[in-house]
Amino acid sequence: MKRGLLILMIVALLLVSCSPAIPSQKSCSSDADCMKATCCHAKDAVNSKYAPDCSGQICTMDCEPDTLDCGQGSIQCLEQQCTAVISPNGN
Repeated sequence: MKRGLLILMIVALLLVSCSPAIPSQKSCSSDADCMKATCCHAKDAVNSKYAPDCSGQICTMDCEPDTLDCGQGSIQCLEQQCTAVISPNGN
């Protein structure tokens, strides 16, 4: 009985330790925790604590494809990770 319990505990520990850890730069609990990862033509999102300081930054007004530009996507907290969700059709 004790041996079976020990094996079960080891398997549980291995399963927990094998799950990928979310880096603090990407961790979130709600969409409000996340911001663009770069000032211009962002393709990714980060936790707001790690967001770049974009004051004084000048970006082109181009709508670069596959970015968050011009409403082509949104920033969401998915599975406790800040994610840029880019729309496949650009809208």
